[in-house]
Amino acid sequence: MPFLQFLKTKTHSVDWIAFSAAMALSLLGLLTMNSFAGHDALFSHQILWIVIGVAVFFIAASVDWRLLRRSGVAAGIYGVLIVPLLLLIILGHAVKGAKSWVAIGGLGIEPVEYVKLALIIALAKYFSRRHIEIRNFRHIIVSGCYVGLVFVLVALQPDFGGAIIVGLIWLGMILFSGISRRHLFALLFLGVLVFSALWTVGFHAYQKQRILNFIYPMRDIHGTGYNAYQSTIAVGSGQIFGKGIGYGTQSKLHFLPEYQTDFIFASFAEEWGLVGIGIVFALFGVLFWRILNTALRGATNFETLFAIGVLCYLAAHMALHAGINMGILPVTGNTMPFMSYGGSHIIAEFLALGMLSGMRAYARVTHRDALDKEFSGGYDQ
Repeated sequence: MPFLQFLKTKTHSVDWIAFSAAMALSLLGLLTMNSFAGHDALFSHQILWIVIGVAVFFIAASVDWRLLRRSGVAAGIYGVLIVPLLLLIILGHAVKGAKSWVAIGGLGIEPVEYVKLALIIALAKYFSRRHIEIRNFRHIIVSGCYVGLVFVLVALQPDFGGAIIVGLIWLGMILFSGISRRHLFALLFLGVLVFSALWTVGFHAYQKQRILNFIYPMRDIHGTGYNAYQSTIAVGSGQIFGKGIGYGTQSKLHFLPEYQTDFIFASFAEEWGLVGIGIVFALFGVLFWRILNTALRGATNFETLFAIGVLCYLAAHMALHAGINMGILPVTGNTMPFMSYGGSHIIAEFLALGMLSGMRAYARVTHRDALDKEFSGGYDQ
């Protein structure tokens, strides 16, 4: 049939291994938030989000993403998606203390998830044209301005966890681009200064308490340290084989708050134990390996840097979420890729994987003159 032939042609480059790993993580997330004994709106909504995410994945996998190499396209996407962040600060209504959501037709959309992808595109375009000159500190400053605007707007919501992810995406991409050791130490020193300034005038009282609870985790387990304390109990109580699906007392009895979102890893660990944790980390390992493989096969530096940016994006989310849930990092509010409840991050993550699959379609056939065009400005016309 013509449609099936068209579909086969458009999706021949799909990375089925990466897609399967992402789907497995999504299904494990569903099993963790399940409510087979009764109706659970979050469970049924998550199924819908995953279905939409899969559809977005295959649509993105069929697109020729070489259009992103044009500077005007990359800058335009970045500029358009910055607008919702500005509007959130000015007009947004706080939900649980943060102005992170835009309500459209009764659905809550979190713009920062798509801004992260726009930032990766913008940085990949910027560094792909200047990777030879990256040791010039000027390029680090300019790229830092792109990131700094997003970082400040996200931090003002306030969404400190999202701001950290934005910073880690930038750090990972400039490290891969070849920053010098001297400039790296300068950035670390600048980071200390920024943190000091945020502690003095930027952080809210509850954010300071979370950091203090990280340093002294047992100082207030009935107050500001409650979430972190219950999370570590949930992870530890799973032991080797876990308590079984649906038998996690910390989550199902609501001792552990937000167990479908910010603490889904702790809830999963309680029910699946150390064995389950090993399965999740193995699936993420497969996913990261496939993304790195795509980066190595990139047709040009843009595709390679975009893949590295997606790797940093997903790895930062995974590491922060797991670290927070195990009591290694302060609680900032962070989702586990593909597992936590939420439409915005699920769709953005499947979109990113779909874009990588779309880029694989021309990875092996692009000739060397594509690189010459990229650095001579041929794609800017």
